[in-house]
Amino acid sequence: MTNESKSVQSMVLGDVEVIRVVEWHEPFLPTSGMFPGAGADVWKDNEDWLAPDHWEPDGDLAVLALQSWVLRSAGRTVLVDTGAGNGRERPGMGPFHRSRSDFLGLLARAGVHPQDVDVVVNTHLHVDHVGWNTVDADGQWVPAFPNARYLIPAADDFHYGPDNAYGNGAQEVDRLIYEDSIAPIHQAGQAVLWDGLHRIDEHLALESAPGHTPGSSVLRLASGSDRAVFVGDLLHSPVQILDPCCNSSACLAPEQAVASRRRILGRAADERELLIPAHFGGPGALEIRRNCGRFALGPWATAGPKKSATAFE
Repeated sequence: MTNESKSVQSMVLGDVEVIRVVEWHEPFLPTSGMFPGAGADVWKDNEDWLAPDHWEPDGDLAVLALQSWVLRSAGRTVLVDTGAGNGRERPGMGPFHRSRSDFLGLLARAGVHPQDVDVVVNTHLHVDHVGWNTVDADGQWVPAFPNARYLIPAADDFHYGPDNAYGNGAQEVDRLIYEDSIAPIHQAGQAVLWDGLHRIDEHLALESAPGHTPGSSVLRLASGSDRAVFVGDLLHSPVQILDPCCNSSACLAPEQAVASRRRILGRAADERELLIPAHFGGPGALEIRRNCGRFALGPWATAGPKKSATAFE
């Protein structure tokens, strides 16, 4: 997205400002490859609202957004996920290989500079969630946010780290990701490993939701009467709300991923938490309802350009 009003948006939940930073929003992979358990009918039957934000019918491609979230909470600035990074060697990973973006420029437009960030949350350690953890400084990867604590799920740090031979050696790129985006954070003494539940402040708490990766997590927000849950890659498409048993092809433990997805969706519906996935295009966030034993989409969120914030509807 090149339009600034679409790339940087701001909303308020209780006492927390939520800023959405969108690097890109475009067709990504064929639906059969991205969601092998989803039949063709679910896309066609819902074309009227899946296209164009979530599906490109002509090529049968899933449409995803690459985005991060900045939360101004309790006097601190919290950055949730850091995209794919610049100039990374990611062979076999399509658009993430040697990708370029103006992520830091987008943050600056949102009024956020690297030294301002107090906490970085990596919901999990996949390529498109940790890339801007670091930047290249004269040929050496160093933390992009020098004053931040980086909250890293301990289970993912072990799984993708050297003690487990970088994801059991399943793919070489896992080693590259760890070495340029995670190891430098440890070396700088800025990594905080956590497991189970980790409270950031009175409004924000991290909670394990494994399956997509061993350490996949969600970030819960509760402030005043407002509730939200940032679910990372628990969901890549609204199709997974209609059918929670539908995993992405990147889920490492499919049954566990389904269980986590059902649990988080159920709570979001029961507690009226705004659901905020990592990769939804369009408004990017929505409410969930229960309908005859299934989950259904509720109202989508609305946002305004940064500097003229509106509230979620």
